Amino acid sequence: MSDALYRAEILRLAKEGRGNQRLEDADGSARVDNPLCGDRVTVDLKLKGGKITAVGHRVQGCALCEASAALIRQHATGQSLAGLETVRRQLLDYLAGARDGDLDWPELESFAPVRDFKSRHECVRLPFDAALNALKDALEKNPAF
Repeated sequence: MSDALYRAEILRLAKEGRGNQRLEDADGSARVDNPLCGDRVTVDLKLKGGKITAVGHRVQGCALCEASAALIRQHATGQSLAGLETVRRQLLDYLAGARDGDLDWPELESFAPVRDFKSRHECVRLPFDAALNALKDALEKNPAF
């Protein structure tokens, strides 16, 4: 299974995601755990004008989780809550096979090998859940964002 899942692009993204640091002065933070596999993702965000201006994260998990968090760090700047929710929905539809391409973040197609392993969809989704929860946390703390 690992050869089928961990293709070069996923491993490259995972490597980029390693070593990313949390934000000390984050406006919102959230941690999400997957009790089935032990993955743990913490995402910190800074916001301005209702949009993400900086992303920090810490991943204790598999390469799929690290790769997904790396994509969030690369592309979430400028996203609003609605925008991030849209990208998450596109990802879930893509993984489920209900969508082929036409993704706001085309690099999400790197997760094509995961489509055949439903039990691993959560590994890819976990960082998105953490990012959305961190964004909601920031907006709850300060609705003026």
